[in-house]
Amino acid sequence: MTRELRKIIAILVLVAAAAGGWAWYNARNAGGETKYRIGKIERGPLQAVVVASGTLNAVTTVQVGSQISGQILEIRADFNSQVKKDQIIARIDPQSFELRVNQTRADVDAARSAVAVATAGLAAQKAELGRVKVNLADAERDLNRKKMLVEKNFISPAELDKARTVYDGTREQQKSVEAQSEVAESQIASAQAAVKQREALLKQAQVDLERTIIRAPVDGTVILRNVDAGQTVAASLQAPVLFTIAQDLRDMQVEAAIDEADVGRLRVDQKAAFTVDAFPRRNFAGEIKQIRKSPVNVQNVISYTVVISAANPDQSLLPGMTANVRVVVDSRDNVLKVANAALRFRPTGVGESKPAAEAQPGTTAAQQFRQRVFDELKPDASQKAKLEQIFDEMRQKMAELRDMSKDTDRRKQGERLRAESRARVMEILSDAQKPVYERLLGELGGSRTGASAAGRVWVPGPDGQPKAAELRIGLTDGTSTEITEGPLKEGDEVILGIG
Repeated sequence: MTRELRKIIAILVLVAAAAGGWAWYNARNAGGETKYRIGKIERGPLQAVVVASGTLNAVTTVQVGSQISGQILEIRADFNSQVKKDQIIARIDPQSFELRVNQTRADVDAARSAVAVATAGLAAQKAELGRVKVNLADAERDLNRKKMLVEKNFISPAELDKARTVYDGTREQQKSVEAQSEVAESQIASAQAAVKQREALLKQAQVDLERTIIRAPVDGTVILRNVDAGQTVAASLQAPVLFTIAQDLRDMQVEAAIDEADVGRLRVDQKAAFTVDAFPRRNFAGEIKQIRKSPVNVQNVISYTVVISAANPDQSLLPGMTANVRVVVDSRDNVLKVANAALRFRPTGVGESKPAAEAQPGTTAAQQFRQRVFDELKPDASQKAKLEQIFDEMRQKMAELRDMSKDTDRRKQGERLRAESRARVMEILSDAQKPVYERLLGELGGSRTGASAAGRVWVPGPDGQPKAAELRIGLTDGTSTEITEGPLKEGDEVILGIG
């Protein structure tokens, strides 16, 4: 760093210090007394709201694909077309599939002819078997007759041997014909199985031919068309999507991303309201239908999808619109409430052993809270070092949030960072320090859940000096906080800040 640059930085630091001192000086009146900004305790309604953004979608959206490959011959539906179930919305060129049907039908006829040939062969074998059986019976009678003649010495034994040979040969011939008949029966069974196989292939070819006609699976509106006539679609492991049909645009839903810090405050059937940029002055009502338990991790930010019903009788809401959702998680009709600025305020020098820059007028609420933690918790050296590291990391991360364009995203990230920081601080505190830290947290912003917590505000005293008032605080909407117990009443003044 050059000497000139060091001088410029030093001058800027001095100017900033002078400006801060001037602002601090002007905050006091001519008599040396500090001027305070004063607010009043009010009575009225209070609501704790969860805010998020989401996307509008039809309750049921069906993607229409093709299970076969081919060239699109005809398109009968376009964007915004109203279609009925089983209505033809596209056709694929059927020529090749018709040829396949004709081929498989011819194969079926050939297989049936083979069955007929095998059946005729079996009939011939059965006729041959009958003839052999007749010859066998005749040979058996001749053998028995010659046995009797040999016993009476009317013929020679050689004649008997010839008769026995004829009988044995005829019997073996019968066995051969029976075997051939069994073969013929097996051939018939094989031919019949071939017929069934060819018929199955024919049915498959007919199904593929039928699939060349793309039909609407449901009644609805075509919200997406991905193909044109003449385009070739290729169906492989995944069916190509030709159309997307929204079943009923009169009944839609918002799929909102709710931060993990807020999802525990939501319940099914809770009422919700939302707006869309297309109709900024119109409010739409709905209710929570589902809180999905599947977490969504985007850049280490965990959120959960909450489904909110959205009636759309006039069909003014369109799929894909961004909805700004507002869910009232708790409300009070007529309660005492105090501005959160009063809970964050702390007079200069109160609770300090020596003046601290973080507690001077003009410092941020975060710096004041940090100094109060050190003053009231009285951490040891090890705890203080860890707290310094946590607060420094928190300050850097919160500074990075300023670059985020959307207020909703910035708020969600801020809530998550604060929750992480508080959890880390609680881990290093002792049991005696934890209640004090919880009280400081309550004073910082009130309770988000509506549970009673300790808080402290400062009221103008008779001598002009701030006087502490201990309160029990409850629900907060981010601007004001409910007072559940305490000495203050409606109309009482409280100090909001200096100047």
